[in-house]
Amino acid sequence: MQITKACAKHMINQQIYQWNEHYPNRNAFENDVQRGELYVYMQNNICIGCIVITTIKDVEYVPIEWLTKDKNIYIHRLAVHPKYQGKGIAQHMMTFAENYAKINGYSSVRLDTFSQNKRNQKFYETRGYKRLGNIYFPKQSKHPFYCYELVF
Repeated sequence: MQITKACAKHMINQQIYQWNEHYPNRNAFENDVQRGELYVYMQNNICIGCIVITTIKDVEYVPIEWLTKDKNIYIHRLAVHPKYQGKGIAQHMMTFAENYAKINGYSSVRLDTFSQNKRNQKFYETRGYKRLGNIYFPKQSKHPFYCYELVF
């Protein structure tokens, strides 16, 4: 929670209103831990990043015309503490998630990112993710979130 709160504050300072008091929340992280889906990035025994890798398809994703039909993983809550951003840590965590998907026979990786966060869009598109459609999280923003998929 400390990492995501620091990231939310950092994004708000950049006029990116992606995360707020509603999301990410403690309940989401507790569920991630209980399901064994939360992974953390440690440096010198300090947790500086996190990523959730899940097979659960959120209801908001139902209308999207995905490129693949089944055996997919979803990425949520990717965060790197602002003090450590720009050092390739998010790249390492995404490579880990993509390799996890390949090793375990998944056909793709799916995720969403905020339409007002151009840096994240470029990050995923550079990695080969294809933008497929928009979804909305009304408690987070009036702006859409873009759904992306990387097919193996």
